[in-house]
Amino acid sequence: MKVALIPVARPTFDVASAERSFDQAKQLLASLGADVIAPSKLVMTPDETESASKMDIDQERIIYLNASFADASPAISLLGSKKGEVLLWSVREFGEVGERLHLNSMCGSNLAAHALRTVGKKITHLHGNPDEQAVKERLTDFLTGKSADVGTPPRVNGERAELGKVQSALDQLAGSKIGAIGDAPNGFTPCTYDPELLKKHFGLSVITREIGNLFDEVKQVPDNRSEAEYQSALSAQPSLEKVPAEQARTNAKVRTALADWIGSHDLDAIAMRCWPEFPTDLGACPCGAMGRTATSGTPAACERDVYGAATMLILQALGSGTNYLVDTVDLDEKEGIIRIWHCGSASTELAADPKNATQWLHCNRKLGVAGNFALKPGPVVLVRLDSDTDPGNASKLRLVMTSGESLPAPNRFQGNTATVRTSAPARQLINALISNGFPHHTVVSWRDIRPEVRTLADHLGIPLMEW
Repeated sequence: MKVALIPVARPTFDVASAERSFDQAKQLLASLGADVIAPSKLVMTPDETESASKMDIDQERIIYLNASFADASPAISLLGSKKGEVLLWSVREFGEVGERLHLNSMCGSNLAAHALRTVGKKITHLHGNPDEQAVKERLTDFLTGKSADVGTPPRVNGERAELGKVQSALDQLAGSKIGAIGDAPNGFTPCTYDPELLKKHFGLSVITREIGNLFDEVKQVPDNRSEAEYQSALSAQPSLEKVPAEQARTNAKVRTALADWIGSHDLDAIAMRCWPEFPTDLGACPCGAMGRTATSGTPAACERDVYGAATMLILQALGSGTNYLVDTVDLDEKEGIIRIWHCGSASTELAADPKNATQWLHCNRKLGVAGNFALKPGPVVLVRLDSDTDPGNASKLRLVMTSGESLPAPNRFQGNTATVRTSAPARQLINALISNGFPHHTVVSWRDIRPEVRTLADHLGIPLMEW
């Protein structure tokens, strides 16, 4: 049987490891009797995507291998119009505790799934390395036309909060404003949004500005004001002293400019395009500034994720307290755990040890400032507001929710990590999130606001998928 294998990666991750995964995947498929159609190398650039599009990949079965993280642009370009069944394959993380995410493959599959859902593609997800017996079995099923799906967890239909409490939260949200800076990154479909839906359902409005406009303001911040912010940040987290001073002071200017904009426009949350312009054009990463913004009481979402920022505001209004926008990046099904992570913009209030919430360099860009500390233990709830493509859904939005326990654990990946034992079976949960095309970002709360979220969904007519 012919099968198309499309391996995608990004140069900022471990390319050598990604290449090994690609080679091993080809060998495994061949050993299973497949006639593999694949490019000669990893697809990492627009030119390589264009080259791959000329291949005969319109097969009955297509495997899209996230050999490392990649945005969803190649998935949309190469697979959006194809008729074949698509299997998204992500591989496992490796490395020592405290190292960077070498691959971030699962997040790439998550992004691809969301994008493919928006163009009407049904997908299946497989997670694991080519040398695993379970992977071999799932691929055998896929190649022979059987389901490679590991199933989904039982749906949850739990207790509801009183409507009056939720209505008070909606009243609180009405008139709130989200500041959106820059455009959504290419291939990040969860970061697009419909301002009319936010206004209609939640009374939220969005104020936009160009990232270049923010940079102009950053450069105009007086030295005495940025120095005051730098000294305040240093006093709060003395580890900042080890970050190169120029980068740390640039970060202080970013934080000051953001505070000015938040204050002048009475903003309640921000969603900011945080790469690539910050490291490439400004010479610093904004994670530390966003963490300081969150600590001051204003939720801050990265990657210009407006629905992510809206979810943060909604949960806050429902009683979550300080929350955080995370990727799901790792799975250990034997232990029943997942790891949620982002690259260092968490409020230090959320640290396992707030007084020692290390400030350091960004894990990929090697520039300051980004937090590098484990997130705190305790019961957690994960929630996300998303667009919905179901024509029968009048709200045009949907919600997903799950829960678990953040365990006391070292910071597994550089940035901010929580190790979560999930209430639902972990492997089935990951499969459900990705195969249903939910966003790569969810919002984690350390307070149990599930009854409130359920009542909110009921009241607004927004479908809720809860596991």
